[in-house]
Amino acid sequence: METTNQKSIDALNNLLEINNDRIEGYNHASKETNDADLKNLFSQLSSTSYKLKQELTSEILKLGGTPIEGTRNTGKLYRAWMDIKAALTGKDRKAILNSCEYGEDVAVKNYSNTLKDEAIDSALYPMISNQYTLLKADHDKVRKLRDILVEA
Repeated sequence: METTNQKSIDALNNLLEINNDRIEGYNHASKETNDADLKNLFSQLSSTSYKLKQELTSEILKLGGTPIEGTRNTGKLYRAWMDIKAALTGKDRKAILNSCEYGEDVAVKNYSNTLKDEAIDSALYPMISNQYTLLKADHDKVRKLRDILVEA
């Protein structure tokens, strides 16, 4: 039977992997645009995940776990799709933001699900909740920019 400690490590590694995906995704998205404001935004969003990654890694180590490295296979497939989409749309701002918002939706959903998981150590909830708040704010920035383009 899996212990609370192992379930906590697994949950934190899941969030760590999501942040690795965000870092890779925003580095990738930055290459898909020529717009300076988007490059700046993507750098900020990537920085958020670097910070969260450090916190998660520290907690995993405190629990005696091994922090996961790399990204999810689904993240790799998603970035390949972004390449194809960017090629077809000519680095279209709206298409890039749509792709980024999809990734943000996945990240926010995973954090939300983790906060509902009663099997993990309750001492971790404040950190996860704070990280969720930061990611939700990032998500909302991307959505707002995308929505402006939809309305235009």
